[in-house]
Amino acid sequence: MILPVILAGGKGTRLWPMSRELMPKQFLPLVHASSMLQDTITRLKPITAELPLVICNEEHRFLAAEHLRQINQLQQNLLLESVGKNTAPAIAIAALTAIKNGDDPLLLVLAADHVMTIPEAFVDAVAKAGKLANQGYLVTFGIVPDAPETGYGYIRKGDSVKIADGEAIGFKVAAFVEKPVLEKAKAYLSSGEYAWNSGMFMFKASRYLEELQKFNPTILHCCKAAVANGTTDLDFIRVDAKAFNECPSDSIDYAVMEKTDSAVMVPLAAGWSDVGTWSSLWQVLDKDEQGNATKGDVIAVGTKNSLLLSEHGLLTCLGVDDLVVVQTKDAVMVAPKDRVQDVKKLVDELNKAGRSEQINHREVYRPWGKYDSIDNGARYQVKRITVNPGDKLSIQMHHHRAEHWIVVSGTAKVTLDGEIKLLTENQSVYIPLGAVHSLENPGKIPLELIEVQSGAYLGEDDIVRFSDIYGRAK
Repeated sequence: MILPVILAGGKGTRLWPMSRELMPKQFLPLVHASSMLQDTITRLKPITAELPLVICNEEHRFLAAEHLRQINQLQQNLLLESVGKNTAPAIAIAALTAIKNGDDPLLLVLAADHVMTIPEAFVDAVAKAGKLANQGYLVTFGIVPDAPETGYGYIRKGDSVKIADGEAIGFKVAAFVEKPVLEKAKAYLSSGEYAWNSGMFMFKASRYLEELQKFNPTILHCCKAAVANGTTDLDFIRVDAKAFNECPSDSIDYAVMEKTDSAVMVPLAAGWSDVGTWSSLWQVLDKDEQGNATKGDVIAVGTKNSLLLSEHGLLTCLGVDDLVVVQTKDAVMVAPKDRVQDVKKLVDELNKAGRSEQINHREVYRPWGKYDSIDNGARYQVKRITVNPGDKLSIQMHHHRAEHWIVVSGTAKVTLDGEIKLLTENQSVYIPLGAVHSLENPGKIPLELIEVQSGAYLGEDDIVRFSDIYGRAK
């Protein structure tokens, strides 16, 4: 049995302004119409029919659940970390969760935001890794390098490793090497003895826990307590926050793989990319005759070798080369392709300035749907709200604002101070300050409405929840 474990807790700050704290790159449709998380799960269909165990943080839980629901892969398989503790503890709580019912599956540990342009090569590499993992090895996948990349760590090959019939399908890991300078990276490439460290693994759940016990027992002790005292609600598996918060933070490489004598590497040549920067996204996207990769409403004249993305509105470029231009509803980012590693510096500046654009998009997702902040001023804010069929906002009140709702399409079931009203297209309702209210979509199509807020304070934290079907009421 192969159980996919998908690590979906990253922030992807180098892909700002599309990737943000509450909408990181694994939830974005950067390469296809589906999100990168959905692409990762779909890639597993030839390998296993088991539902993946997806690990993410509390803030992204409803977003992750919606992405899994859309592809029929949601059934109490979202494992929530109370706080990010790096990969060694994350994989430990996944292994402990997997063996809780007496199973000992092969764990296929993947990142949620990688690209494989040759998926059949990935399937073949996983089959080889499975044979080695069944013999007790801890397998890592080494990407066959095609360039002297300085942004990745490397793995040096050791002796070949054979399976029972004598076939050599992998290599002992001789060493894990930190990100090199360019000259060293060129030497690694020419030697043929090195592969990029992909951060993907395969091993039996019990074997990983055995090696973790040997080399980092404190992590295992904390994770055992966190899983043993965990709870489940809706489709979420929650670890005990107190126990997990006390766990040391460490990567699987440092905690286990660099210390164990059971580490082996299976080469992988599957057109892999971690899409860690805008330039790496440009490399994996289709390009026109001028070398431009475009998405959205884009017109380019006399422009070459550029990445041009428009999420909202028309984007035009004239006479530029080797640029990245990204336009969202509330931000524009322009950078030379060879400077995109520094986008994180822009995010740092946004943080220092207390800007919300590094946290939220203008369009914000909620468990019941989403809202788009269309306009705002000193004492007003206008939102376009979408409520999914059958979903319902919490029963709530506000201390500082009143609201006016105008239905654009669909049917709204409004509860206002105990009175229930049904509103349809072009009808409206006024929600006075302090009124207890809720909104529900009882229909079969999405409910769209315009909300006009007015008051002295319009922050999202001015919500007192009395009841909530998503467990957010305090």
